[in-house]
Amino acid sequence: MATFLWLSFISVSLFIIPGLTLSDNYIVHMDLSAMPKAFSTHHSWYLATLSSISAVSNNGGGGGGGGSGSAIADSKILYSYTHVINGFSAHLSPFEHEALKKSPGYISSFKDLPVKLDTTRSPTFLGLTSNSGGAWLPSNYGEDIIIGVVDTGIWPESESYSDKGISGIPKKWKGECESGTRFNSSLCNNKLIGARFFNKGLIASNPNITISMNSTRDTDGHGTHTSSTAAGNFVEGAEFFGYAPGTAAGVAPRAHVAMYKALWDEGALASDIIAAIDQAIIDEVDVLSISLGLDGVPLYEDPIALASFAALEKNIFVSTSAGNEGPFRSTLHNGIPWVLTVAAGTLDRSFDAVLTFDNGVSVTGSSLYPGNYTSTQAPIVFLDTCLNTKKLDAVGQKIVVCQDKNASLDDQFDNLRSANITGGVFITNYTDLELFLQSGFPAIFVIPKDGETIKDFIKSRNNPQASMEFRQTKVGIKEAPTLTSYSSRGPSPSCPYVMKPDIMAPGALVLAAWPENVAVLKLNSKLMYSNFNILSGTSMSCPHAAGVAALLKKAHPDWSPAAIRSAMMTTADTADHTEGPIQDIGNENQPASPLDMGAGEVNPSKALDPGLIYDLNSTDYVKLLCGLNFTANQIKTITRSSSNDCSSPSLDLNYPAFIAFFNSNESKLGLATVTEFHRTVTNVGERTSIYTAKVTPMDGLKVSVVPDKLEFKSKYEKLSYKLVVESQSQLRQNVIYGYLSWVHSEGKYVVKSPIVVTSLSSEAITS
Repeated sequence: MATFLWLSFISVSLFIIPGLTLSDNYIVHMDLSAMPKAFSTHHSWYLATLSSISAVSNNGGGGGGGGSGSAIADSKILYSYTHVINGFSAHLSPFEHEALKKSPGYISSFKDLPVKLDTTRSPTFLGLTSNSGGAWLPSNYGEDIIIGVVDTGIWPESESYSDKGISGIPKKWKGECESGTRFNSSLCNNKLIGARFFNKGLIASNPNITISMNSTRDTDGHGTHTSSTAAGNFVEGAEFFGYAPGTAAGVAPRAHVAMYKALWDEGALASDIIAAIDQAIIDEVDVLSISLGLDGVPLYEDPIALASFAALEKNIFVSTSAGNEGPFRSTLHNGIPWVLTVAAGTLDRSFDAVLTFDNGVSVTGSSLYPGNYTSTQAPIVFLDTCLNTKKLDAVGQKIVVCQDKNASLDDQFDNLRSANITGGVFITNYTDLELFLQSGFPAIFVIPKDGETIKDFIKSRNNPQASMEFRQTKVGIKEAPTLTSYSSRGPSPSCPYVMKPDIMAPGALVLAAWPENVAVLKLNSKLMYSNFNILSGTSMSCPHAAGVAALLKKAHPDWSPAAIRSAMMTTADTADHTEGPIQDIGNENQPASPLDMGAGEVNPSKALDPGLIYDLNSTDYVKLLCGLNFTANQIKTITRSSSNDCSSPSLDLNYPAFIAFFNSNESKLGLATVTEFHRTVTNVGERTSIYTAKVTPMDGLKVSVVPDKLEFKSKYEKLSYKLVVESQSQLRQNVIYGYLSWVHSEGKYVVKSPIVVTSLSSEAITS
């Protein structure tokens, strides 16, 4: 059970639906301008279109079945979408699908796709406190902001959804609490103001499926965890079996929560995700948190890209997870230019256990073992790599010490978990231990240096003995944050010309609410339950950023989603608490590059007052889509408009980050490689301000800014500049990076943007 729970959040893969028939679900895009005037609504037009192809199917031998065309059409249509796309989803036979392509107004269609899912400390770690130095008071804790979460559902009885101290439901709210299995509208309140569920696509794809909990109630835990991370109310006495004790709170604890359940134990499909986001737009949420995505899908077929474009046009901020496929390049999903793509970092907190020798010397390691372990002396033995199961079977009630060396930590862990021993100690330099820490047997993980101390002690005694003590929590670790190795990396396969990910937020070992009847792990064949759980992944970092966006939205209701994203990115921290660069666990603790962590760790307090912002609107994104050489129909699929102006296509989006692809072959031929970027910034700080450009040196590159000084005479004034990056020789590394900082003359603001230059081929990334 423990392994399954962890895999569901680190690998975070939902099931691919088995048993598909010849018929399949399709998401269909239609041109509304082609709708005959006889139809009063687009839904009636879609039904009529399906009726006509059903009639053709019946007459042409396509297996359409009996009954009237309208009745058949009504049974085939899954969702008629209002905002996210001009079109619908339907369950069609191959014959019907081909017939549909000949219907008036048809633009394109694609098959429904399976989707990947990707605390007591994190608000404090982000500088969110009740004193005036944090972002909570200026934003009133996100009061009146509605955060919509598309996920596995919610456990409404959790204290995190108490409406104590929460303001009334905003007047603009159009949502509702939908009743279903073990869920009724009375479970909602001023905190949890909306609860809806979507599974028509899932059921249509597998008619024999049985939905175990056909309601918004969470039977997985993921949705409860993410939504309470974003906006959970204050809960005193929160803990995980003695670990991480304290008062739990979401990043925006006074914000309202609306849950849109579209991810099920039985699977998840894009048609349901689109319907959930469509409804969230209709309901008028302010922020969307989406900890899921699809890999290897172009923007014009990506349901998150399509739905989030409609959201941005309604001024809704969308936060998404980068994915958990790191540390490899170009592995992220949700590399969508109009959303925030969030990487996962660590907190300044560790969960520890102590191994104490019979001579009084002790060694501290990492552990989240939740059992009631009795701390008594026991024999301790070193078995090297612990791959010999016969030796393990003969050990008996002893503490067994293993060293991973070149052996698999997975195999050693499994061997000890199956053995009848007192406890295990693993000597390892492996740093991403989240899969192992929450173990079902007493286990401690120590670094090689401390491992030598343990081995020396065992060698020095004829009958060495030691004791183990668990449930210790340490905070204030200076080497934090660091970037986790599993966090997916850029460049974005779907749009490499916009640097992704955007930002990093806490994603490792995050404590948040959990359904009380969903087991967190198995201990000695007994299922363990807790009202709070500790999980890791970009699924956890995404709602942190959504919560920050809610705070900014409250403080600056007139800011666009792009302005909020810009404020978060240009004020992000690139240094850890030692003042050294943020390190990348997946790259042997070398400094993390912007292609790994984005602009840096989100800093809510600084983001409230960024000085300058890079703003964007839907027209700017259309120019980018034109620059990507998308066809007219592909662009129309995203924008839902026939009037897309491609007269001035451009890959140079007004983004608070820069990425240049330099062809190494040109450099070998002695040809200079030059890239120019043009940007416009808006003054949202002091009325009259002067900023000077400062660029960090970049190996082998000449970087210039024209002009290098910006003088603002009024608030909201816009000024433009040009950044030029030039190379006269072949790049010495695949990725070179630095930063452009616009420094305020009086030192009040530093508006910082990452610059990445790479010899990676943009064409190879997208192929």
